Formats: sequence, C-alpha cells, structure tokens
Amino acid sequence: MPEPITLKNWIGGRWSESSSGATLERHNPADTRELVARVPASNAADAEAALAAAAAAYPGWKATPAPRRAEILFRAAQLLVERKEAYAATMTREMGKVLEETRGDVQEAVDMLYFMAGEGRRLYGQTTPSELANKVCMTTRAPLGVAALITPWNFPMAIPSWKLAPCLLCGNTAVLKPAEDTPLSAMNFVQTLTDAGLPPGVVNVVFGRGAEAGAPLVTDARSRIVSFTGSTAVGREVGQKAAAGFKHCNLEMGGKNAIIVLDDADLELAVDGCLWGAFGTSGQRCTATSRIILQRGIHDRFLAALEKRARGLKLGNGLAAGVQVGPVVNAKQMQRILDYIAVGQGEGARLVLGGERVTSGDCAHGYFVAPTIFAGVKPKMRIAQEEIFGPVVSLLSCEGLEDAIAIANDVPYGLSSSLYTANVNAAFRALRDLDTGIVYVNAPTIGAEVHLPFGGVRNTGNGHRESGLATLEVYSEWKTMYVDFSGRLQRAQIDTGE
Repeated sequence: MPEPITLKNWIGGRWSESSSGATLERHNPADTRELVARVPASNAADAEAALAAAAAAYPGWKATPAPRRAEILFRAAQLLVERKEAYAATMTREMGKVLEETRGDVQEAVDMLYFMAGEGRRLYGQTTPSELANKVCMTTRAPLGVAALITPWNFPMAIPSWKLAPCLLCGNTAVLKPAEDTPLSAMNFVQTLTDAGLPPGVVNVVFGRGAEAGAPLVTDARSRIVSFTGSTAVGREVGQKAAAGFKHCNLEMGGKNAIIVLDDADLELAVDGCLWGAFGTSGQRCTATSRIILQRGIHDRFLAALEKRARGLKLGNGLAAGVQVGPVVNAKQMQRILDYIAVGQGEGARLVLGGERVTSGDCAHGYFVAPTIFAGVKPKMRIAQEEIFGPVVSLLSCEGLEDAIAIANDVPYGLSSSLYTANVNAAFRALRDLDTGIVYVNAPTIGAEVHLPFGGVRNTGNGHRESGLATLEVYSEWKTMYVDFSGRLQRAQIDTGE
C-alpha cells in the first residue's frame, strides 16, 4: 500500500502546524487497512491565523485586475488537466467512488476554472441614462473581502472549485475548510492554484472537524462571505450565525429527489437513468435519485427490469477494473444507511433487493452497502421523506402526471427532479410544476453542468445558486456610481427640468 501522506494547514503560502497538536487519520473506505492521510485537527486559533492571512492578502488581490486573476485560473485548469489521472486515483482512495467518477470530479473542476477564467474580461456592469443632463450612471461588481468556504466529501474537488473559482475571480480571498474525510483532494486543488501563480495568503486551508475548525470561520467578523455545502441541519445553524454578521451566505444542502416515469416512457432509457441516479457515487450525492414514482401501467415491468440491472452491479474498490459501485465514505455513514433500511422495513415497505452490508470477497475490509430497492413505499413514510444519502431507492405508484407531481413536491426538499415521457405536453407541465431548482426531462436527477445555476428551494437552499453566472451574486456586490459633469448642483427627483 502507498505510504500515507501527512498534511499541515496551508496558511499565508506556508505549511503550518495546528496549534492543537492533534491529528486526524483518513483510511481508505474500500479497505480500511490502508491509512491514506494524516491531517491536523485544527481549532479556533488555526482558523484565526488563516483568516488573518486572508485579510492581509486581500488588498493586493483586490487591486489585481480581473483579467490577470482570470489568467491564473486558466493556468490552473491547464495544470489540472495534466494531473487528472493522479488526482482521480487519490480521490478514489480517500473517499471511495469509482475511478470513472473521480475523473469526472476533477474534470468538473477543470470546467469550472475554464468557465470562470472566461469571465475575467466579462465582469460586466451597466451604464444607463441619467434623468439629469450632463450626468453619467454606472454599476460595477465589487468584492467583499474574505470568504469562509466549507465543503463536503462527496465531490471533494468539484465543489471547492465551484466556490473558489468565482470567489477568486471577483477579487476576494478565502479560507477553505474541507471535509475531514477528503483532505487530499481539496489540497491538490489548492496546490494547483498555487502552482499556477496564486499569491500567498489568497487561499488558505484549515483541516479539521466542523465544530472546531469550521464554526469559527463563520462567526469571525473578518469573513464577509460564507458558503456552505452539507446537511440541512448544519446549514441552518451556519445561516443563522452568518445572518448575525450581515454576511453574504450561500447554503447548499439536502435533497430527496424523484424521477417520475410515465406509461409512455422509453422503459430501457428510464431504467438506465434510474440506475445511474440511484446508485452512482453509491447514492452519496445531494442530487441522487432517492424516489422513483411510477405510473401504474409501467410499474411491474419497470421494477423487474431495475431489479435485474441492480442485481448485476459490481461492488468493490473503485480503482479496480469493472467495479461500478464503491464503498460509502465511512463507518458512521454506513450505519446511518443501514438504520434507514431498518426503518423502511419497519414501516412496511417491501425490500426487493439489498438491504445489508457486504463483507465478502473484495468488500471484506470496507464500508460497502448493497444497492437497495424498496417497493410499495407510501409518500409519507420516512424513507420517502428523509434524506438517506446512500444506495437506497424507494418506488412509489401514481395514477398519472398530476398525481406524480404532487407526490414529488410533497417533501421538505427541492433540489432536483426528473420526468421520463414521450409526451411533450407532459414534459412542459412538469418543467413548470415540479417545485425544484433543477428539472430534467428524459435524464436522471444527476448531471448538472457548470455554466448553469445549481441549487434548490425549501430545505435545500437559501435562494442563492452555485455555478453559472448566478454564483457571482454570492461573491460580489453591486456598486452604483454617478459622475456629474454639469458644473452645478443637480437634484434627482427635484430638478426635472420643468
């Protein structure tokens, strides 16, 4: 097995020991005998040092022209392309998803860097006519200062890129607190930015648990932006604390995403999409397909086809050829999933497939949960309402499109939804009436692209969006400018010229 990597905090362009002196160990979830990394268990003192470094770097970075900032992002994208295979393999070792998916994770970071680099010469404001003569009105985007960025383990390079790329483009500096399960992927991304020419202190990294290392970043007065991706329960706390300081705050939280399959759908295509949506990344995506709502005419045929396909999925180490489903990320998450499976059985749902930990063969030393299918699920069951974040999917029945949309919307979350149909009228009704931030037609609930807004409604988010141009609203604020060259006092709304 490869030797474990020992990381320190990255503060002011230098490696820094944690003041706590304690460390956290990260083991390969596919084979827990392998120690992948040791990282600092940082505390408030480390967060304070990182915030101080980011605050010190802010004036110089703010003064750097946006096209120059963008050029660094562009160079980082080029370097990331060269390092893609090595970084993908490291990601698989530290969080488990299969190599094909970790390559996609790195590629998403590449795409985001290239996309935001292109905006370096397009941070457009407006010029508008004034109601007064000899006066010019303009707007521009202005940075806010230091950003506290708290990221999860399931997309350990893509999600940091969603936050860091627009943050840096707009002229802010940052402190990144990555999930303790995936320190290497986050640091690989920051190392790439550094190698591309990012000045010291512009991005700082503090490792550790959320309560000790992340919470101080949210409450400190020097952080003017807070961007958090994680659970709704933690996100609610983050939002409340950020609000006390009047900070820009972006929350990207849970999902309970549904695919609707109507009788006229292409059955094979729908099964393909549901299989990928439910069991890709072992179900550990906020956009994972957790519910499948089937019109009664297609229900039994669909269930038989999905069960057959899911039964043939190969579990194992994501670095091994042919493996389609990797482990879940850690023991705590595995137990949470198994507990929800027990809940589903207790509620009277019919367990069609899976439902247990896999401990045989290549899965003997990892956190593997068999792909699990429940049928006969009722809309108000807990397994149909609560986020499980694992390879568990619930099948529900509906009479038609209107009934299906009502079931799909009747959950606390509103991130992603999907409809499989051959009826164009049904497709456009679903696009209008599904109450989620993202809607797909004839595609699964996963597959977002970086140039479009990403986010949800209700308990999924707080109204802001990641990705696309919409994310610039999180990392900048509008400044309005007036230039009066009349040479005399002119009073808006009073001196109208009448």
